Amino acid sequence: MSWISDPNFTEDQPFGPQTLPYGVVDGGVAVRVGDQALLLKSLALGKCSELVQGDSLDPLLKAGRPVWSALRAKLKEIVTATSAPKGAELVGIDTAKLPFTVGDYVDFYSSRHHAENVGRMFRPDGDPLTPNWTHLPIGYHGRAGTVYVSGTDIVRPNGQRRGSEGPKFGPSERLDIEAEVGFVCGGPTAANVSTSRAAEHVFGVALVNDWSARDIQAWEYQPLGPFLAKSFATSIGAWITPLEAFSVARVPTPPLPNKLHDYLTCDQPWGLDITITVELNDTIVARPPFREMSWSFVQQLAHMTVNGATVRPGDLFASGTVSGPEKDERGSFLELSWGGKEPFKLDDGSTRSFLEDGDTVRLTATAPGEGGSVVGLAEVVGTVRSA
Repeated sequence: MSWISDPNFTEDQPFGPQTLPYGVVDGGVAVRVGDQALLLKSLALGKCSELVQGDSLDPLLKAGRPVWSALRAKLKEIVTATSAPKGAELVGIDTAKLPFTVGDYVDFYSSRHHAENVGRMFRPDGDPLTPNWTHLPIGYHGRAGTVYVSGTDIVRPNGQRRGSEGPKFGPSERLDIEAEVGFVCGGPTAANVSTSRAAEHVFGVALVNDWSARDIQAWEYQPLGPFLAKSFATSIGAWITPLEAFSVARVPTPPLPNKLHDYLTCDQPWGLDITITVELNDTIVARPPFREMSWSFVQQLAHMTVNGATVRPGDLFASGTVSGPEKDERGSFLELSWGGKEPFKLDDGSTRSFLEDGDTVRLTATAPGEGGSVVGLAEVVGTVRSA
């Protein structure tokens, strides 16, 4: 029993006491309890109190793992008590906003199924994987300034795309999604982070939709990779689920066919058994399994910093498109429609290959928690608007 009266604040629901994701609402820093937010600024949290007085998670991100663990333990004690503590205030979650200042943003390409699908479409006569793919986590630096909180409308981007008589310019005609899992960094600034230390620098986990303009991408990406096709918008959930909530969901990553360099080897399993649900206009079109990702977040962070680059509080990196071996486990419409050749059907009878104006995409996800509970990741929702 808990003093919090909310039917969705139970262990069999995604946002019960086993999850306690952090966010920011109009009243300040909060944790989500079911479909409500518990404000933290007036609670007796000891030395942690000063970290949650403002309107951002930034001070908490800087504090580091020992503080994060202590605060989470205290909050679990508070929310599972039978009576409300002094200063407790529950508010709605509808004013949730981007809860931290995004520093650097890096996007990876770590699903072998996604990489092979794309390779088969674009290189039908060659090897679907590039020679480096099984040796290192491929990634690129994105644009932090266009990371938007869930619920923000997505404006169809303009750009150049291939034409029969030279490139055309105008709104993308092949607007797509990428269902991903993102990792919010914290702790001390550091370089050369080993896989054994990487978890010390990851505060929490959030769903990400890295919107993509496939026609713009196809024209511009050689030889330097993604640019305007990716930089216009990346959506992230408003609530960051602490990494500690996924202790039961940890699984080994699928084996790679070659020996890895020492800095990419792991002494613990850091894959995560997260299942994403992709909805388009209220139709479930895919359920990508994150456990199928070939590269874990600790390997991604180790690779990202092995050259001396630093990781800082507020940095964000994302997994890349999550896809599984089955057709209904593909995390992009590029794959679901096989490049537009196989449109998929929605419940209203319409079909899609790529996004139309007015379409709404919703990503949700869960993972197994302690004692058979369910750990949730906050939804990522975006509606496409015309340019």
